[in-house]
Amino acid sequence: MTRRECRAPRIVGASQPIRDVLEMVGRVARTRSTVLIQGETGTGKELIARAIHAASPRAVRPFVPVDCGALAEGVLESELFGHVKGAFTGAVIDKRGLFETAQDGTCFLDEIGEVTPCVQAKLLRVLQEHEIKRVGGTSRVGVDVRVIAATNRDLGVLIDGGRFREDLFYRLSVVTLQIPPLRDRREDIPLLADHFLRVFATANARAVTGVAPEAMASLVAYDWPGNIRELQHAIERAVALTTGSVIRPEDLPPKCVGEPSPVKPPESTLSLRGAVTRHVHRVLREARWNKKLAAQLLGVHRRTLYRLTKRYGISLSERDSRA
Repeated sequence: MTRRECRAPRIVGASQPIRDVLEMVGRVARTRSTVLIQGETGTGKELIARAIHAASPRAVRPFVPVDCGALAEGVLESELFGHVKGAFTGAVIDKRGLFETAQDGTCFLDEIGEVTPCVQAKLLRVLQEHEIKRVGGTSRVGVDVRVIAATNRDLGVLIDGGRFREDLFYRLSVVTLQIPPLRDRREDIPLLADHFLRVFATANARAVTGVAPEAMASLVAYDWPGNIRELQHAIERAVALTTGSVIRPEDLPPKCVGEPSPVKPPESTLSLRGAVTRHVHRVLREARWNKKLAAQLLGVHRRTLYRLTKRYGISLSERDSRA
């Protein structure tokens, strides 16, 4: 049975910070290099890893994610490298590990900063020798797997404290991608909010069609410490609770509509309408006014593009934009 090619995930946004990340994704995807993705919780590190895999020659092979922070050392070791029958209590059969499962594909090691020194040493062997040894086994098994790792921790601090191997760090960080927090790409918030609104309205059969301007202003002004994941949950909550056809400020979590941060807001916060207008207009120009291509560049559905241009009075044609 042949494997279906992995579809690239939709990454919503066209701000310069996320465009820079996506440009790097396109460049690194064609290589065999390991990639270290750094960013705060909720910024979409796994989504970026999946995008790298989907754009790579390995896209027809497995993408295997591993949450290293969720498993105890012994369990993680068995999951990654497999085990032989009798290796420990409960090991009644031989078991292939996730590196073998990911053969010719990509293994995504999330929360790599939580891995213990023992497992770090074995990961280093995988990257150096391209082979694994199952727990309790004696023979070595060759693996051809691309490794992408991610962390929300400062690995330099862990190295200085003797909690992370410096040689493993250099093996993992051949290419490093820094994912910007949502507060540094605020002009993408209307696009993301509209995207999540459409997803949850459809999933819950709710006739919610938009976000009121005052609610959108609150979304853009809020700092989103939980980043895109927090915004996603806020929109899901609002779609579930609203009694009208648009999301209002009272439908949002109270913390999202409080006093703005004392930190000086970027230009996009000072003028939401102006920032969104310039943002979408720039993408339309780059797409040569092709609405389908512009929507793809923005990472949104074409209907979402139409709604945004109507909401902010943005022309959809080059001729009208010059008038």
